[in-house]
Amino acid sequence: MTTRTVQRWTVARQEALILEVLRGERSLEDAADAHALSVEQLVSWRERFLAGGRRALQGDRARRVCDSIADAVGETPLVRLSRVIDVPGAEVFAKVEFMNPMGSIKDRVARHMVRQAALDGRLNRGDVIVESSSGNTALGLGMMARLGGYRCKVAVRDRTSAEKINALKALGVEVVLVQSDLPPEHPESYNRVMERIVRETPDCYFPDQHNNRENNQAHYLTTGPEIWEQMEGRIDVFVAGVGTGGTIGGVARYLKEKDPSIHVVGVDPVGSIFSEYFRSRTLVKPGPYLLEGLGDEEPIACVEFDLIDDFFQIQDEQAFRCARELADREAIFAGGSSGAALWAVRQALAKLGRPARVATVFPDSGHRYLSTIYNDAWLQSKGFEV
Repeated sequence: MTTRTVQRWTVARQEALILEVLRGERSLEDAADAHALSVEQLVSWRERFLAGGRRALQGDRARRVCDSIADAVGETPLVRLSRVIDVPGAEVFAKVEFMNPMGSIKDRVARHMVRQAALDGRLNRGDVIVESSSGNTALGLGMMARLGGYRCKVAVRDRTSAEKINALKALGVEVVLVQSDLPPEHPESYNRVMERIVRETPDCYFPDQHNNRENNQAHYLTTGPEIWEQMEGRIDVFVAGVGTGGTIGGVARYLKEKDPSIHVVGVDPVGSIFSEYFRSRTLVKPGPYLLEGLGDEEPIACVEFDLIDDFFQIQDEQAFRCARELADREAIFAGGSSGAALWAVRQALAKLGRPARVATVFPDSGHRYLSTIYNDAWLQSKGFEV
């Protein structure tokens, strides 16, 4: 179907035709044939029509009164990137997850996992929620702990930004700092310290965001459907950073169920093992990196490699530069993982070699990194050019 044909179809005519189909007056195939349209185009119109009906039933979010701040999680905006993409004809959209109450995409995971655990009796009032986190999931768990009458104790790497640590303390979360340079097999490393913390903490609930696929389910149930509706079911490529793997796994599963041709691209930092494991299923020796929220030193269960079609690996400095470019050119003040997502979008478009409609996720806000990636002195202290 040509662009010229689409332009003759006003919204009113589209609505009238779709209503005929929905009332059973004619089939999709008959309607398409009668009007020289493709069935795929009619399916797209039908999905958009039904999505509008769902939004009407849900009510106007802007005027909705939430019973608690946790009910404000999700339904974040999708923003067209018009100044940082130079591929003619490409359309790139970013879901700005720092619009969630605690400032990151991890609010979705924390809310889902805590509510599920409370429903099935794994978590009871007065219990302690314990988790290892780069800070964002910890903040979401801190929110849920305050609302649900729980306590919260988290292990974070000692390279975690001061802004995140101070925010956790403000929410009453007990913070355990873990040495970043310990090998993953060390009992006090980020990967292993939870074994001791769980053992030593009576009446605790350990969500285990790295290996519990309720993490992925949170995004399958919310982030994926939101992206599909906001993109009107027209997506060529989905790009996301890979940290715990929950976002890319849950969203990819939902999108591929809707359209198996969608190309899913992951990105992690140099020093993480994910990229090489994706390519060869071999484990490489992990190395140090500064980018927070992405990558890991060993395989974890929430990373569903079979749902990922391609993988890129980024240097810390590239991620930080792209994050600052977002602030400078798009006025989107986001963290380093968002910079990594932008860089990966560019790599994916270059590799594809043609214009495409791309969706990505910007996980958190630059406010979390004022003392690090938005601090020239800090960058210079790490050997990066400013």
